[in-house]
This record gives sequence, C-alpha cells and structure tokens, in this order.
Amino acid sequence: MRIIDAKDVTAAVRGAFLAACIAPGEDVARALCEAEKKESSPSGREILCQLMDNNRIAAAEGIPSCQDTGMAVVYLEIGQDVHIINGNLTDAVNEGVRRAYDEGYFRKSVLSPLDRINTGDNTPAVIYTEIVPGSGLRVVAVPKGFGSENMSALRMLNPSEGRQGVLDFILEAVQNAGGSPCPPVVLGVGIGGTFEYAAYLSKKQLLREVGSINPDPALAQMEAELKARINALGIGPMGLGGDTYCLAVYIAQFPTHLAGLPVAVNFSCHALRHTEVTL
Repeated sequence: MRIIDAKDVTAAVRGAFLAACIAPGEDVARALCEAEKKESSPSGREILCQLMDNNRIAAAEGIPSCQDTGMAVVYLEIGQDVHIINGNLTDAVNEGVRRAYDEGYFRKSVLSPLDRINTGDNTPAVIYTEIVPGSGLRVVAVPKGFGSENMSALRMLNPSEGRQGVLDFILEAVQNAGGSPCPPVVLGVGIGGTFEYAAYLSKKQLLREVGSINPDPALAQMEAELKARINALGIGPMGLGGDTYCLAVYIAQFPTHLAGLPVAVNFSCHALRHTEVTL
C-alpha cells in the first residue's frame, strides 16, 4: 500500500493547470508547421503563421495562447495500491484547480447552468477516475475551451447505418460546425459503448499525440480517410477557406449493444492544451 497525501494531489493539479493553460505542446506546433508548408490558400498560410507566432509568444511570456482557459477536465489514473490520506480526493483536485486559476490569473468561466452565477474560481472540475494496477497516481489536466466544445455532437445511429453512417455523421458534424470551433481542429471520435461512454471516449482521444497513428489498422485507415475528406471541404483555417481544417482525427471504439450504434464527436480548436504529471 502506498500513501499519498491529499495536499500532494492538490500541488500536482495546481502545477499541471498552470502549465496546461499556457500553450499547446510540441506535437501541435509540428502539425501547424507541416500544415503551413502544404496550405495552398494565402490567407490560410497567414492564419497558420499567426497561430504559430501566438503560441511561441505565449510560451515565452507564460501567458495563455487563448484567453479561454476552459473548463477544467481532470483524468485521474489511480493505482489500486494507493491510499489517499488527509483529505477527500475530489476536494484536493478542486483546490488545485482553484489555486492554479487564481495564481495564473486565468479566466474563470465556470458558472451555474441556469441562473448563470459564476462560481468565482473555475471549479468544480469535471473529474474522471480510473483504477489501474500499481501504486502511482497519474493526473492529466485539460483546460477545455468551449468555442470548440459547443460544436461537439452525439448521435444514436441505427445499427444498420454501419461504417458509412458513422462517416456521414462525422462529416455532417464538421459541416455544421464550419468555422465556429476556431479551426484548425483536432477531432476526437468515440464509437460504441453507451450514450455517455461514447462522449467520454471522444474527449479522451484528444489526449493522443498529434501525428500519432492508431494501432488498430482499420481505425487508422478510417482516421486518414476522414481527415482527407474533411480538409477537402475547403473550410480552411478559421473557416476562411483553404486546405487545413483538421490537423488530426482520432477514433476509439468500444463494444456496444446489438440494438445501438452510439457515435460522438468532440472538437478541439488549435489551442489543444493538456499536461500530465505522475505522483
């Protein structure tokens, strides 16, 4: 049994969000650079260059590359041999978020959904926990912006629609979104499971390294096909036309009931930011 103090969880979450809210990682930087070299639209190239400059300045100055520092989403992988002491795990995570958004002077955007009263500290976080083998605790911090989140979609397809129905729905979601999610985007797709699990899968795909290849050959082919078809729509950077709307499409699937075919699409804008730390 390994003992982890709740205050150490708070410190880890604080540090992760202080880092995550600043700028995307090197994988996104590489993808933008590669896209700029291939972009045929002059305005598209200019936008991509501005995004790269913006990210470099943000990293150098330690300020957010986008003012929307999102709703805090936290993925916790908790070793089955871990025991948290001196506090509640959820409270420890929220305290870390609270400190990070205060100390970083990040925008606090979280409020009650109906009366629209701001909570004042960007809490509560959306927390997902998974029990895994071992004695470690992995924290992944995702400041999820809502310009892209608002464009996300989920549909319970008829099973007879199959693979083609899945492709059609994803393309429809992109066409409906247009320039609203601040493209270029990364798309996470979840197929199968249940209504809510498909959405969970889709968001978690945004944690994959941009440029990575799906280990499942069938899904890798599907991802490449979708990326090509989406970029061929000509929506382009910021929706102003061009070849670069989508930097990557990442798909996960999970067994589902014979009567259903849930599909979820989660959008991330070019400011795809996340950081992880392991205790």
